[in-house]
Amino acid sequence: MYNLGIYFMSLFIRLVSPFKRKARLMIDGHKSVFNLLEKEIDKKAKYIWFHVASLGEFEQARPIIEEIKNSKPEYKILLTFFSPSGYEVRYNYPLADIVTYLPFDTKKNARRFLELTNPHMVIFIKYEFWYNYINEIYQRRIPVYLVSAIFRKNQSFFKKLRSPYRNMLSLYTHFFVQDDESHKLLQKHGIKNVTVAGDTRIDRVIEIQKQTVNLPIVEKFIDKGSIIFIAGSSWPADEDIFINYFNSHPNLKLIIAPHEIDESHLTEIEKKLSRPSQRYSGLTDTDTVNADCMIIDCFGLLASVYRYADIGYIGGGFGDGIHNLPEAAVYGIPVIFGPNFIKFREAHDLIATGGGFTIKNRAEFNKLMESFINEPELREKAGKEAKNYIFSNSGATNTILNHIF
Repeated sequence: MYNLGIYFMSLFIRLVSPFKRKARLMIDGHKSVFNLLEKEIDKKAKYIWFHVASLGEFEQARPIIEEIKNSKPEYKILLTFFSPSGYEVRYNYPLADIVTYLPFDTKKNARRFLELTNPHMVIFIKYEFWYNYINEIYQRRIPVYLVSAIFRKNQSFFKKLRSPYRNMLSLYTHFFVQDDESHKLLQKHGIKNVTVAGDTRIDRVIEIQKQTVNLPIVEKFIDKGSIIFIAGSSWPADEDIFINYFNSHPNLKLIIAPHEIDESHLTEIEKKLSRPSQRYSGLTDTDTVNADCMIIDCFGLLASVYRYADIGYIGGGFGDGIHNLPEAAVYGIPVIFGPNFIKFREAHDLIATGGGFTIKNRAEFNKLMESFINEPELREKAGKEAKNYIFSNSGATNTILNHIF
């Protein structure tokens, strides 16, 4: 059944690839994987293979990769992505010796991939459960670790009729989970090789904060008499909520860094705005920013942009799930997000500590914003709680590497 599901998934992606850019990028990328590996793999080297789904998981892998490169230079890094959203942005990541897509999880692909790469160890991030790859790794007696993992009772592993999925868990060498609940759930089902390490993304955002750069264009945009609201990784459903509020509140300045920066989405945002806006890429350091809204239409700036915020909004909560909350919270600002956050431990924790706030609709958002604007002490207190949460939960990277090595 699993292999049949993989077959139909790959068939579907191929069928829609002429019409969907992401699917087309994935199919084109898969065509060159094995030729790339045959050409680039150093047979004499010891590789650590990291597999991530997309950009969010890459940020969780990144602090581990950087520390290995710093303290274990005898290893080379092989980095694979499932999603074009991750690969197309990070295919030239300088600390990885080889970056490529991971071919679909068939027995044939898994066998060929492992024969070519022969990694010294494998590190999968968060939710990566590919049976044929994991089984092939296990058969070859290669250590395989799952990092920054979260487990919940409703997952297939823990349902009575899904024991084959649960058997997959026995193939991992060790699990590094984010919370005690995941630890207890695994132990309840006989999985003992578990360490509560936390989320490596916390270590990453702290490092980013230390290295953050000044953005002169953004600083020219900032009005000291205004409240700066920054929305990161937003989708249309998010934008419908906060742009409506922004349009009627002249004391607010808005910076939007949308998740998708294709022309159609940028144009859609501009149509929703009734106040003047400018795109970041069209400005230079010498330009005057004559706008109330700035649209960040390029990748790589969001983590530095958050430093200028009084209030942060993180998108995705009206879709598949929220994006990178810690990236904003590390700067000591309250963070707002939509209702789909059940899979994200940091969202639950930030709500519990008073640094995070979830909204279900426009009315709830408007009410929350009025509180933050009219009660600056409430806004400041929430920001402090958000920052305290981030710094009190650091250290996952060291915990993981100390165990592995």
